[in-house]
Amino acid sequence: MTVQRYNRYEKARILGARALQVSYGAPVLIDTEETEPILIAAEEYDAGVLPFTVKRGGE
Repeated sequence: MTVQRYNRYEKARILGARALQVSYGAPVLIDTEETEPILIAAEEYDAGVLPFTVKRGGE
């Protein structure tokens, strides 16, 4: 399995979507001391635990 690389726009969309989920009460997928949803989403992204996929036009 290959690791998918995201461009900055895809990363921003993923982080924004995940932060919105967290702000609405979705369970946090990692242990963290952060309380801001965007910072929690960023830590989850860096840990590689987010279950998002990106569908690109040519794929």
